[in-house]
Amino acid sequence: MRHGKKINHLGRQTAHRKSMLANMACSLIEHKRINTTVAKAKALKQFVEPIVTKSKVDTTHNRRIVMSKLRQKDAVAELFRDVAVKVGDRPGGYTRIIKLGNRLGDNADMAMIELVDYNEIYNLGKTKKKSTRRAGKKVASTEANAAATKKEAPKKETKGSDEEE
Repeated sequence: MRHGKKINHLGRQTAHRKSMLANMACSLIEHKRINTTVAKAKALKQFVEPIVTKSKVDTTHNRRIVMSKLRQKDAVAELFRDVAVKVGDRPGGYTRIIKLGNRLGDNADMAMIELVDYNEIYNLGKTKKKSTRRAGKKVASTEANAAATKKEAPKKETKGSDEEE
């Protein structure tokens, strides 16, 4: 049974695991994408997403909290300077995990974890639209009603113009 098992220990002691996740997070912030195993990528996602959320509000307190987690001054500076500006309007989900297949040596499941806003290939065709799920239903129904009234109005005008000729 897995009652109360909220963290994947990754086969490491606590200090080693925290150091490894901090180093991986710094690498992710620096390079914007890294290749690792699927288990480490999932653990890194849980580690780095709250840090990116903290970086959206640039206060001394938030910088100290993030610095205690990451332990690298350059990574913290880049996070607050560049990454936070780019993800400022995103309400969460700052990272994406893409599975790559199995590693040649030991057949481990490999994955690429990346910061979502820094991938130009996926963001090329998409336009950013601010909406909530709740507003989407209302907007869709009002747009359908507006489109229906627009379709009816030109038909009446064209019939009227045909009768005048």
